[in-house]
Amino acid sequence: MKTLIGFIDVAGIYFALTQLTHRNISQTHKFQAVGLGWAFADSVLYRLAPLWMGARGLEFTWEYVFQGLEANANLVLNLSLSALVSLMWLRKNKPKSVIPIIYASAVILASMTSIVSYLRKVLGWEPAKVAGFELISSLVMAFISCQLYYACQRPSI
Repeated sequence: MKTLIGFIDVAGIYFALTQLTHRNISQTHKFQAVGLGWAFADSVLYRLAPLWMGARGLEFTWEYVFQGLEANANLVLNLSLSALVSLMWLRKNKPKSVIPIIYASAVILASMTSIVSYLRKVLGWEPAKVAGFELISSLVMAFISCQLYYACQRPSI
């Protein structure tokens, strides 16, 4: 179910990217605006209520710190996903050699919530380990997305 929601996110990001045509925004900044907006909405919908209710209590737990770290990793993942979606459907002159890598990276990013849920529930990883995995995987996927984006910016020979 979470993977399905991830692919619905891909469709929503595509819709948001294509609807920003009337504004005076460059193509290179469009995916950043959509990615930040998507990450903000995701953060508000999934993390604000638990953080607001739990962090106001008298007892401090590390769970809220890990939720904050996961929210930061989610921000980077959403930016990477919006960059890949803009490369998949909006960039017409991309090199043929990077197309499978773009799609594979987008599938990994769209299914990241299922991967994290599997690590948390099936393998029984503790919250610190899960937050570390999310941070490292988000940085790796951001690096891959950045390299793919720059590879598609170069003029093809």
